[in-house]
Amino acid sequence: MRIPFIKYNHQKHLDELAKIQQKAEQYQIIYDPNSYRIALLEHIKKAQQRIYIVALYLEKDEAGREVLDALYQAKAERPNLDIKIFVDWHRAQRGRIGEDKTQTNARYYYDLKQQYPNIDIPTYGVPINRREVLGVLHLKGLIIDDTVIYSGASINNVYLHKFDKYRYDRYHFITNKALSDAMVNYVNDNFLPLEGVQHLDVNEHKTRKQIKAAIKALRQHLTDAKYQYVGDTDNDTLSISPLVGLGRNNQLNKIIHHLINITEQKITFCTPYFNLPNILVRDIIRLLRKGKQVEIIIGDKVANDFYIPEDQPFNISGGLPYLYEINLRRFVERLQSYIDKEQLIIRLWKDGDQTYHLKGIWVDDEWMMITGNNLNPRAWRLDLENALLIHDPKHELQKQIKQELATIREKTTLVTHFQQIQASQFYPKHVHKLIKRLSRIRVDRIIKRLL
Repeated sequence: MRIPFIKYNHQKHLDELAKIQQKAEQYQIIYDPNSYRIALLEHIKKAQQRIYIVALYLEKDEAGREVLDALYQAKAERPNLDIKIFVDWHRAQRGRIGEDKTQTNARYYYDLKQQYPNIDIPTYGVPINRREVLGVLHLKGLIIDDTVIYSGASINNVYLHKFDKYRYDRYHFITNKALSDAMVNYVNDNFLPLEGVQHLDVNEHKTRKQIKAAIKALRQHLTDAKYQYVGDTDNDTLSISPLVGLGRNNQLNKIIHHLINITEQKITFCTPYFNLPNILVRDIIRLLRKGKQVEIIIGDKVANDFYIPEDQPFNISGGLPYLYEINLRRFVERLQSYIDKEQLIIRLWKDGDQTYHLKGIWVDDEWMMITGNNLNPRAWRLDLENALLIHDPKHELQKQIKQELATIREKTTLVTHFQQIQASQFYPKHVHKLIKRLSRIRVDRIIKRLL
């Protein structure tokens, strides 16, 4: 007996998501990192009730110090301000490659605290797994009073364009009490009560071995944790749904999958690392076969934050941009016919030696996702990720959204043929040798799952 084909209703999953109503006039997109830094400092300066900083890292450099000084100044002027900082526990306790191992961000937080003995701003380290390579705190969103400042950027000189170098990201300022409450409650309820979350601004830190069981319990807890909020609107109104995910088959992964598959006309992706999970590759090919348009905006290999110029000492992480480029060339070659029909649009972002860190999805001028999720296997399985899904059925944000996309595209080159992308045999000798060795023993597959 033939089993009838049943069409899977992806739209139903998005329609049933609880949504928080958003006023268009309280949603602002900023288009460059320097303006973002200025706006962030201004919001800190004006804060009256709370400041929650959640980032992969807050660096011990000039921009990091500028933000921390602003936080201590705000707390000194308004002692009742609720200020908390959450960063990745592992990342905070290691220095940059080649630096003194004792000069870590964690040590910096402790030393800075000694300079402000009467002001308490706790800095917490959140370990997502026992080792950094197996998962990090990739949660995004700074909450200042009732405004959520959502960006993939961490806090340092490059992300905040303090000097000549910048790392380009997305910068969204959303004033919404229900949304900001949900995001604050998530960290208060799911980080602070757990033993695995540790103070970093102390002289002595527990070792990984000492809190091994606590880290395992924290990861298990976070696998099941979600944003808690009450939907207050329908599918005909501008709205936001906060999403969070950790581990395979989590809520955020499922919604990304559904979002892609509701595309009626066009979908746009941004990711700095072209290393898509297999399910997303299948989703994209399915859209192309249905006649939909797919645009993917990726950083050129020299705009990758792992890229190492040829005049600098090379290490294995410097091979990653080349592995990603090999992925891209194979993908484009496989789907060249869709590029020829202008149905698949591939853009490479490059601006001198600046770097590119944008992530996100836009669907049919109606849906937009802002996220720190790199749309790669690591994000899909290992890191704690979140996102905001914006539904704009009346196109109230489209002017800002189109300007953001236009600004992103300004520094891109259109790929019209796979031969535009450099073939591996033309890589520098040391890179070509590394790629061949990794491929021969299949370590490249493992690396692309972890980094």
